[in-house]
Amino acid sequence: MNTPSSNILARATAFVARRSTIPLARYCASMTVVVAVVVAAVPATAQDEIVPEPAIMAPLAPKALALDASAVNGRLVAVGERGHILISTDNGETWLQAPVPTRAMLTGVYFFDENLGWAVGHDSVILRTTDGGSTWDLVNWAPEEEAPFFDVWFSDAENGFAIGAYGSCYRTSNGGTTWDFVSVDDTDWHLHKIAQADDGRLYIAAEAGYVYRSEDGGETWEELPSDYEGSYFGVLPLDGDSVLLFGLRGHLFRSDDAGESWEEIETGTVSMLTDGLRLEDGTIIVTGLGGAVLVSRDGGHTFELYQQPNRRGIASIVDAGDGSLLMVGEFGVKMTTLAELLEAAK
Repeated sequence: MNTPSSNILARATAFVARRSTIPLARYCASMTVVVAVVVAAVPATAQDEIVPEPAIMAPLAPKALALDASAVNGRLVAVGERGHILISTDNGETWLQAPVPTRAMLTGVYFFDENLGWAVGHDSVILRTTDGGSTWDLVNWAPEEEAPFFDVWFSDAENGFAIGAYGSCYRTSNGGTTWDFVSVDDTDWHLHKIAQADDGRLYIAAEAGYVYRSEDGGETWEELPSDYEGSYFGVLPLDGDSVLLFGLRGHLFRSDDAGESWEEIETGTVSMLTDGLRLEDGTIIVTGLGGAVLVSRDGGHTFELYQQPNRRGIASIVDAGDGSLLMVGEFGVKMTTLAELLEAAK
């Protein structure tokens, strides 16, 4: 039986069927949350004819569906449904909802430093803040395109990418004021996650088993080989040429040659894997739907499953510093530690 919250999640989702005709968002669940959408992405500038409705200030926003988070210099930011953006400066003890000029579902957020950040989402929305998230400017908006972005990433204060549905990849060189289309390849696969390795290589995890790499800062992209035809939703570069790639049905792959070849790693779960991070001590955590938490202490060669008993979908996890972790998902925002996650799974 679906609860009201699970109904919201189900309406907020991604695809199990590639050509679904239901316009959905990024993650969904009745016990799970799945990524994708059905839309084509061609961003346009914000229109004068239509004024977007601002997000409603909601006392329960910290418990509403959240899809991505960022942590920089003690400032925590989470984004999610109905244009919610939450800010905490006390390690998650309290959260303040920022006024936001859109009610679109927000699916990705990235902060370059404690002041400068960007958020993306449905309606081809791109938001920018210069004051740590206290206020946001709408720099891109095209609701008529029904085209969501899924992720945003910047290499510095001026140069960044926003990626999303049907092969949409847009680049800015002026801090997000204007955006130009960049061709990843000639297909229209959804682009889900972008990440940079220490050596400067860029990777994109995409739909239908596609993964891409750029050796020149995103000027050009090449398709990498993949033996899996299911969608990837996360990519995590490690040391040197090593990188992890993960997605549907608990599939997780490792490459030690910058994506030229892949080896599948046993995960013990069929839940969709959504996000991952590496802690300062080298511990790697990969999270997913159904409360799946995978932990590796050998550099990502093997993982152990620590299933969370509440089975609630985890959309993103970030290192909040001083041993704290910020998780977001169908439960809203939650502060935890690795020790607490391991203990809960006993």
